[in-house]
Amino acid sequence: MQSYSSEQLASIAARIKDVKFGMLTTSDDMRTLTSRPLTQQQVDNEGQIWFFVSDEAAYTRDLLNNPQVNVSFVDTGDSLYVSVCGHAQLLKDRAKAEELWNPLMKAWFPGGLDDPKLSLIKVTIQSAEYWDSSASKMMQFYAMAKAAITGEPPKDLGEHGRVEL
Repeated sequence: MQSYSSEQLASIAARIKDVKFGMLTTSDDMRTLTSRPLTQQQVDNEGQIWFFVSDEAAYTRDLLNNPQVNVSFVDTGDSLYVSVCGHAQLLKDRAKAEELWNPLMKAWFPGGLDDPKLSLIKVTIQSAEYWDSSASKMMQFYAMAKAAITGEPPKDLGEHGRVEL
């Protein structure tokens, strides 16, 4: 991985590491898009986002033929919006599951780490786009009100970027 990609990846990882829930969008063989919320377990240093899933969930079968996915992260409190495109894999990886395990996961996997349905989805980030507002809510409101009055788009509401890895 080139150094600029490592810096860009670190920038995306820093933005989403504390956003616990992501909407994972997959497509089936008919190219129908569906989304569901998943709890993010980790964004690692290699640009991979990890989720616990049941291998009996219908959408996990879609990954075999259509591994391209999107994961959207939103933190409205910080005005952060991130859209990640990537390649997903469904894995049975005991060592990684042990590393990521949280006792609360027993609610979904009563057998714990030995639950036969327990699987991981690893999404390798290929590109990402983000909107991150550094402006306070009051400044955002002011900029939008000014734009409504002047008819010109609001300015200086935050940072927007795209990362291709």
